[in-house]
Amino acid sequence: MARIRTIKPEAFSSESLAAVSLSAERTFFGLLTQADDQGRFRDQAAVIAGQLWSLRREHGPEAVEDDLIQLDDAGLICRYEGDDDKRYLHIVTFAKHQKINRPSGIRTPPCPHHDLGIPREPSPQVQGALAETSARAPGGLTEPSVNSGPAGQSRFREHSSQPQGGLTEASVSPHRPDLGPRNRDLGSTPLGGASAPALDSVSTKDLIGEYAAACPHRPPQNVLGHLGREVKKLLDEGISPDHIRAGLALHRAKGLHSSTLPSLVHEAMSATPTTTAPHQPWTNPTNTAAAYGGEL
Repeated sequence: MARIRTIKPEAFSSESLAAVSLSAERTFFGLLTQADDQGRFRDQAAVIAGQLWSLRREHGPEAVEDDLIQLDDAGLICRYEGDDDKRYLHIVTFAKHQKINRPSGIRTPPCPHHDLGIPREPSPQVQGALAETSARAPGGLTEPSVNSGPAGQSRFREHSSQPQGGLTEASVSPHRPDLGPRNRDLGSTPLGGASAPALDSVSTKDLIGEYAAACPHRPPQNVLGHLGREVKKLLDEGISPDHIRAGLALHRAKGLHSSTLPSLVHEAMSATPTTTAPHQPWTNPTNTAAAYGGEL
């Protein structure tokens, strides 16, 4: 149930709030009215969108998720998982600015980082995600490569490949589910041309390289690193690279935060494929004069 909360005049000159978008700032103020007496609330973008943005249909769950990411990056909220395996968020400075006259009791698990003192894991460094190679691809674009640094710095690795009979096959990761063969008809290749890569041979570096090459300007390295980690997770789940490509295309068109990539991939997977008319082979006309108008 929403509550009456206090917004101090200093909030409008806060450097932390100035670092986020106006929609994220409004979401933050709205969370003050929804949070419990300890400043905690369920971390559900769809529910928050329904409670705070019900009359603004253009600002849906995906936009609210981007707001929450901005607020978390700015240190205004802390997102965590409770002992019940549910997601929660905690307004970090809630106790400093809100005075509860009639407490209604604790309803949500404590924040492990601010209430229990457990330090948060440091965010992965860009050097451990994607690094530029010295070799440049055609057109002057530099393709990102995976930096195999020490443990704890790199969030993903490529699948190692072993040559067998002249073909390179991606090794099977022990964390990937066995989904059986996933062959597809790639069509015939021209004589002397390279054969198309197998579905499992597509790596994170390939997909991120395609994404960067399709952008009019090369994205910041931190964005590519975050996208690379999300792509790696999707590949480990056995998601088709074609669906990931479609999600990356939606991400590039919409300009959302990198963490929304799984939702965009799901949107691409749920899209109804367009049907095309069946191919009609050419046959000679039975009536030549009627077909060519007597020009033969």
